[in-house]
Parts: sequence; structure tokens; C-alpha cells
Amino acid sequence: MEYGGGSGGADSSDKKKRYHRHTALQIQILESLLQTDEPLWTKGLKDGMEILNIDNYKRLFPRHNDTPKNPNVRTEASKASGVVMMNSLQLVDMFFDSVKCHFFNIKWIELFPTIVSRARTIEVISSGLLGSPSGSLQLMYEELQVLSPLVPARQLYLLRSVQQIEQGSWAVVNVSYDLPQYNPYAQSRFKVHRLPSGCFIQDMPNGYSKVTWVEHMEVEEVALNDRLYRDFIHSGLAFGAKRWLASLQRACERTSSLMTTTMSHDIGGGIPSPEGKRSMMKLSKRMVNNFCSSINPSNGHQWTSHSGMNEFEVRATLHKSTDPGQPNGMVLSASTTIWLPVTPQNVFDFFRDGRTRPQWDVLSNQNPVQEVAHISTGTHPGNCISVLRAYTPSQNNMLILQESCIDASGSLVVYCPVDLPAINIAMNGEDPSYIPLLPSGFVITTDGHNEIKSEGNTSGASTSKTTSDPTSEHGTASTGSLVTVVFQIQVSSLPSAKMSPESLATVNNLITNTVHQIKASFNGCSTST
Repeated sequence: MEYGGGSGGADSSDKKKRYHRHTALQIQILESLLQTDEPLWTKGLKDGMEILNIDNYKRLFPRHNDTPKNPNVRTEASKASGVVMMNSLQLVDMFFDSVKCHFFNIKWIELFPTIVSRARTIEVISSGLLGSPSGSLQLMYEELQVLSPLVPARQLYLLRSVQQIEQGSWAVVNVSYDLPQYNPYAQSRFKVHRLPSGCFIQDMPNGYSKVTWVEHMEVEEVALNDRLYRDFIHSGLAFGAKRWLASLQRACERTSSLMTTTMSHDIGGGIPSPEGKRSMMKLSKRMVNNFCSSINPSNGHQWTSHSGMNEFEVRATLHKSTDPGQPNGMVLSASTTIWLPVTPQNVFDFFRDGRTRPQWDVLSNQNPVQEVAHISTGTHPGNCISVLRAYTPSQNNMLILQESCIDASGSLVVYCPVDLPAINIAMNGEDPSYIPLLPSGFVITTDGHNEIKSEGNTSGASTSKTTSDPTSEHGTASTGSLVTVVFQIQVSSLPSAKMSPESLATVNNLITNTVHQIKASFNGCSTST
């Protein structure tokens, strides 16, 4: 889909005035949402996340063209606050870096790779005042995702504006803006309207910022959610303020660790300099971003269900790889989502543990792995980059690059085989941009249930083909984890190759065996462990 900019003359001037009028009102509403607690917001009893009181909101901000309530429309609205390891001006500059990226908002995607799958600036309506970002206004296209093929992306056209409130304080507003010439719902099972959302950024004396984030959407579900993700989505965990804030905190913490001069925990002597550390972190960041973008591919790369005789579905797609940072040819991406009756932290620890890796990783050939280099990317020990070597005599030239990350919204474990000469390029501080990567890995989140432990629950792991909520035999919801398993393989070096039954069978068997081994490892476990 091509996006056009504004036309010249009076029409363009009138259109920009409409944009500014629309945004000015939304900024006022957002400021009220950010600065007001009760009666607009109430805190959840369990996680403390602030939930909007819809009735009070409608009384304070009536909509003149409000239509009768559609029974299929839900409101998602939440607020969260926290400290971010970056000052306010740096954050605002990162939010509005799209003009430097040829209208593809690369920085926005890199800042939120687990949430934003596509972002593009359609038109820069205002670039700010006297070199300042304040007053910037952009018309955007954005696709928001949950890292699972079971959840369709949310497609939005929106206006994004930034205003400096006072020295060291900024407000960023995102609000839907309907464009009649484009139909963002043509291939979507969701109709989404973003009401005034965004964040308030305030400098702190230590160089960090306090960020308060608000997300407010109306969602019309054209088709029912997959039942595995229904509670996760309806609880606000999927697209709510808590997830946006946690992702921002994680990204800024990683950037802070990149800038620090503290040397890595270099077990094998492989990272000799700060330049080597930065190059390795750049390589690993590209690996994680590639992984996130492979789960919900865009531009017609449709998933094909392939369940066979399995008790779960495997969804796959074939796409041509032309990126210099990926192997040339045709790449098959496949994934499935399962439910496990254990906590997300336990699942995360299982995938990171080198002792349990032979239970699921075909790259290790059922042999233990040794960590030969380690780079911390945050205060949590699970936020790190590792270089692993499998005890396999026949593969002495092959290493495994792995990054694990965890925050309040969930966790990732992403890995990729990389040959020794390529790793040496990065470790020596050279440009890693052309090192080919084809990552696989795992996405781990809570299932969104109310953490009610089933009495006598022995149901084991549920899967993406489940036709009812993951429950025990007695019908009581059990809290556990949703785990998305993703594999990518190169099926041909020829750019014109087609998806063959043999390729599908190969990746299907790979996922099937991995899922069965994972479920067997947690057999008999419960969420109390």
C-alpha cells in the first residue's frame, strides 16, 4: 500500500488546520487523563494497574456524535507510571526520528519491537518550533502486534503530536484519524479506534525520567479471539499502558548498558574491547528485531495452517529474503502457541538453563552447552546476551548467539546459529550488519487468568487448537503461561522457490518434536512450582 503526502495550495492548508484542531482537543483530554486519578481511574486489586472508569470519562468528555453502543465494541483503557533510564529530550527525539529514516519510522519500531510490527510516517504536518520537537505533528500508519500468530495485528492511522509543557516536561499524544481513502481494516479481524493516548515525560534530578503512559482504545472484534489469548487481551495486558511502559523501560535500560564502559563478563576471552561489546549488542539487537517481525509478517505473507495429526496448529509462511542481514533465498517461518501449567518465570528459566537445553534444542544435538561470552543488558540477570558452544565435535566452527530479555510484560529467548568467523568479526568491533541471521526462539507471557489455582488440577499443557479456555477437568481456570514457539529455516537459495510439502513437513516435525519435549519437561508441574 502506498501512502501519499498532502497536496499543495488551499486544500493542503485547510487539511493541516483540521489536523491541528483535532489534535489540540485530544491533547487537552490526554492531559486530564494523565494528571487525574480518582474519579477517572481506579487501581486494580492485584497488579495495581490503573483502569479507567468509563462512565465518569463519558460524563467529563461527552462525544457529540456518540452513536448507540455496539455490543461487539469493547473499551480498553489503562494507565501506568514508572522511571525510565533516559532524559525527556532524548526520549522525545527517539519518538520523532522518522524524518531521518525516509518516512519509515525505524526508531519507533526498534524502541517497541515486541509491540510495533510496522510504522510509517505518511505526512509531516509540522516539524516543531525553532529546532525544537515541541509542536511536531505527524500523520502515521501503525500496526500493533502480540507476538503470536493467533492474534491479528491492529492497524491504525493516527496523529502523533508532542508538546513541551515546561522545561523538562513533555506530552506525547497518539489519537486515531480516519482517512476515507484508506481502509485499515481490509485484512484485519479488528476494527480499532485509538482515543486520546500517549505519555507524559518529566525529567528527574538523576538524569532519568518519570513516564506516565495512557492507552485508550475502542475495539470491535469482527471475529472471536483465539481462546488461549482471550483473557490476556481482555485484561489489558496485550495492548495496555503497562506493556508499553515496560517495553520502553527495557529498551532504555538496554541502551544504557550499551553506553556504559564496564566490560562484559567475557568468559572465554572473546570480547577484547568496548567496541566489540557494542558490535555484539548491535548484532543481537538485529537478531531480536528480525525474530519479532517474523511472527506476524506483512505485505501478503500469509500464514498457512498445517496441523496434520498434531493436537495443535503450526502456522507457516514462505517469504523471499533480500535483506543483506539474512540468508539469500526463500525462508520458511513457522510458529505455534501452547499453554503450560507453570509460571512465566519458570518457563523463562527453563529455556535459559544450559543444563535443560538438550531437552529441546536441536542445535545442541542433545549435548550440554557452554557459555563462552556474556554481556549484561540490564539489572535483571535474565537480561543478557550469550555466546554458547555445544559440545559437538562435528560442529566446532558453529556457535549459538542468544539474547534473553524479561520485563513486566513478558519475556523472550531468541537464538541463532552463527559461524565462528562471523562471531569474531563482531567481537573484534567490526560492522556486523552483513552477518546473516535467521533466528528462532520463544515468547513467554502470562495467560491473563486471575491466578486462581484449580483444586486438584491435573490437566497438563493446553495448546493453540483448544476449543475452550485452558481449564481443569472441573472447569476452574488455571493460571499458567502462553508460550509461542518460532522457527525459521532457509528452504532454498533460489529466490523463486515455492513452499513444498517436504519443507512444511520438515518445519512441522521440528516444532512438533520441540513442543512435545517442552511439555514432557513440565509434565506434572503446576503453577505453584
